[in-house]
Amino acid sequence: MRRCKQRFYSSSLYCRNVDCCVSELKAMRLRLIIVAAVLLCCTAWADVVRGTPIRVASIYLSPDSASSKLAEIDRGREVIVLETSRDWLHVEAVLTEEKTITGWMLDKGVVRTSTPNGDKILFGEAVDSEDQASQRHGRRGSAQDAMRLYYRTAEYFPNSPLAGEAMYRSADIRWQIEKADVMSRPSAKEKEAYLREGMDEEFMKEVMKKFPGTKWADLAAFHLIENKLCGDWQAASKCPEKEAELYEEYVSKHAQSPAVAEAFYDAAWRRSALIEIYKTEGQSKKSDESRSKAVALAQKAVAQAPQSDWGTRAQRLLFMIEQNIPTYGNGVD
Repeated sequence: MRRCKQRFYSSSLYCRNVDCCVSELKAMRLRLIIVAAVLLCCTAWADVVRGTPIRVASIYLSPDSASSKLAEIDRGREVIVLETSRDWLHVEAVLTEEKTITGWMLDKGVVRTSTPNGDKILFGEAVDSEDQASQRHGRRGSAQDAMRLYYRTAEYFPNSPLAGEAMYRSADIRWQIEKADVMSRPSAKEKEAYLREGMDEEFMKEVMKKFPGTKWADLAAFHLIENKLCGDWQAASKCPEKEAELYEEYVSKHAQSPAVAEAFYDAAWRRSALIEIYKTEGQSKKSDESRSKAVALAQKAVAQAPQSDWGTRAQRLLFMIEQNIPTYGNGVD
């Protein structure tokens, strides 16, 4: 935009080009209106009372349980409180990602951002829901309940000591649900990872962004490796080579991660598989190199966590390598 030229005369401001100044003033006014609208919107959103139920709650047409029941809202779903009336809340309730309704619900079991110990209450309900999901005849939909409740814990109480773990647990549950679906498809057997639809990385990356340098960020980064793994090696060295390198790189970048022992084992097992694969490809030198690397990596896994599952599995792997037992293929003499 062309700027107006200004001069001062007797303490007054004049414009050489009146039309230019009028245009600029109009533009400035428009910018101020836009800024004011954005600030007003942000202020209004900050004042919104948000909450989530820790039990299945009914939504009614009016603040009366005898009125028409509109719907039920699950644990961890969000409600925006529009107004209150005695023991009732007038809410905008998010039933699903696609459906939102307005109605009344009893003010019972709804945790708001202002609720004392709200972070612990939501986290506790999420743990209980996750436990239900692990039971054979547990409550239907409890895994999704836990996923939402953990996320609300981190979203509503970002400064809570539980926030990082809660966000990671939510992302982990979502990842496992999606992984079960992805691995059930025919494309899961494709050799190259790019030939199948992977798990959504958005929520794991959110953990890494909001809680950098924590063990939760390290664990989230470990999950992302899965989207880069081959579906079927097809007895070729390319895939296990690449995958071993991915796990070795992870260890170098996340030395304090709780998943280090697992990463060492995963890399060691792939190097051990290459011992036989390289032989079938006529690369005896690389086979010997893979043997040495597999032993070194397995020993690191044992040293890292000797009493853990990964430490004992690594000890077993070392025994198999020592006994010249193939760790990939039929393994029958």
